[in-house]
Amino acid sequence: MSKQNKEIVCRFLTELQVNKNLAVIDELVADNFVGRTADIHGPAELKKVVGDNMSAFPGMTITIEDQAAEDDLVFTRYTANGLHEGVYRGVLPTGQPVTYTVVTIHRLANGKIMEGWRVVDRLDIVHQIGAVS
Repeated sequence: MSKQNKEIVCRFLTELQVNKNLAVIDELVADNFVGRTADIHGPAELKKVVGDNMSAFPGMTITIEDQAAEDDLVFTRYTANGLHEGVYRGVLPTGQPVTYTVVTIHRLANGKIMEGWRVVDRLDIVHQIGAVS
């Protein structure tokens, strides 16, 4: 189960962040999904949040650095790289490069992502795009 869950999360992150495939949310995320970090409820809200991030950093790529699973949880650390080419949290595009680390925890049941937690230093991101000094 843990290996299968890791594969699901890896595919989920890769399809979203590398292939820009929002449809993977409909396939891999449960209808009653809860994003605990940003208080997201359901696939439609998740698509909106992910889509906004994709618009801000359309060329973003990720590299999965570490991944571990235990029971129904998958822990992932990845590095994201891209250019600020769209509005991000009210900041107009700057063209500045960004690199940041993300740590996620996903809880799965029956092959679907049920819950998610995401830890990222947003202050570091706005600093990199020049919104704060």
